[in-house]
Amino acid sequence: MDLQYYVLDVFSGTALEGNPLAAVVDAGHLDTETMQRIAAEFNLSESIFLTPPEQAGSRASVRIFTRTLELPFAGHPTVGAASLIAHLDGLAVGERSRFALDEVVGTLPCLAEATAPRVAYASFGLPRLPETEPAHGSRAALAAALSLPEGDIGFGTHVPLEMSAGTPFTSVPVKDLETLARVQAREDLWVAAFGDGSHAAAFVYTALTDTETDDFRARVFAPNQGIREDPATGSASAAFTGAVARLDTLPDGAHHVVVQQGYEMGRPSRLHLDIEMSGGAVASATVGGEAVIVARGTLTI
Repeated sequence: MDLQYYVLDVFSGTALEGNPLAAVVDAGHLDTETMQRIAAEFNLSESIFLTPPEQAGSRASVRIFTRTLELPFAGHPTVGAASLIAHLDGLAVGERSRFALDEVVGTLPCLAEATAPRVAYASFGLPRLPETEPAHGSRAALAAALSLPEGDIGFGTHVPLEMSAGTPFTSVPVKDLETLARVQAREDLWVAAFGDGSHAAAFVYTALTDTETDDFRARVFAPNQGIREDPATGSASAAFTGAVARLDTLPDGAHHVVVQQGYEMGRPSRLHLDIEMSGGAVASATVGGEAVIVARGTLTI
């Protein structure tokens, strides 16, 4: 059996940056076990399989797999899927398309625009509105698990939170870029700080003061989930919309926030967050970024 596949670098328009993603197209005849084995063969953080849509009016269904399990939702696979569909549908540079993608978490509205040959910008609406609550781990425990002194945790109004917009994370603000660069995940102290349940992945971030176009830089760690560090995490940025709205007390109206990630790994990525506030709460939000096709081929199994 021959299967066509693509590899994209997501959240960057430049090859060999961003977060790699494998995408198998026309995968509707594959069973779940075969998809999981193929994802293990690609050995990337996530692989996707495009299948016929489950809901009327949707463009496609997207199954998302890590090396070991299926995910109901993830950000960089969704942006990668929407960008790839723009290519498969033959969008010319400057053309855009709106469509819906079905994922296990639900149906997500997407926008894709071809920005260069093999490159498209895509965004998706959050699968659910973000939720936040105070972090359960103490500052001392969080700092120790990140190899930092306790005084490096927090800046301005930003304090640690538990956050989710479909996939949960613990957000940990640190005082500056130099501190962020020093973070090292301590697996032996991880459970004491972050627990071993839903919020065990850490979104560690700081505010940027050296650029007029970007707002935050982040790093994402989940060592007890087999992720030493992730170069671009759309689901974390989706959840972060709620943290920004709460901690910065965003006024009603539209807000655009850009998060850098992956710079410390040599995989620079830029994630664009658009937040609509109403009545002091997040009314809607999208996460977007560019993706570039870096490889295509045939998988023979």
